[in-house]
Amino acid sequence: MFDMRISVGFLLAVSLCMAQDAAKQTKQPYVPKNLKVLKEGTNIRATMMTFTTGLGVKCDFCHVQGDFASDDNHHKEVARHMITMVEEINAKFPDGKAHVSCYTCHRGETEPKMSAEAKQ
Repeated sequence: MFDMRISVGFLLAVSLCMAQDAAKQTKQPYVPKNLKVLKEGTNIRATMMTFTTGLGVKCDFCHVQGDFASDDNHHKEVARHMITMVEEINAKFPDGKAHVSCYTCHRGETEPKMSAEAKQ
C-alpha cells in the first residue's frame, strides 16, 4: 500500500512537470517580417488565402519557398502594387466597404481577364 502511494505521488509529480514543460514550449504566434504594404495586425493567413483564391496560385507564386520575407521573387513586388491599387479603388467608395478584390479582375487566374468569354 505504501509503495502504491509513492508510485502515484511520483507519477503525479512527473505529469505536472511535463505539463509545465509543454506550456513553456507552446508555439508563439507567427509574426510576419518585411511587411511593406499590409498593415500590422492584418490576419496574414486569411489575407494570403484571398490572394491564392483570387489568382488560383500557391504561396510560392509570390514567395520564395522557405523564406516568405524574401523579396527575390518579382511577383511579390507586383502583388504589392496590386494590393495598393485595390486599396486605392476601395477607398474611393463613400460607404467604406470593399467593392473590389483580386478576384474581381483575375477570376482565379494569374492574368486578369480583359474580356468576357465567348458563349457557344
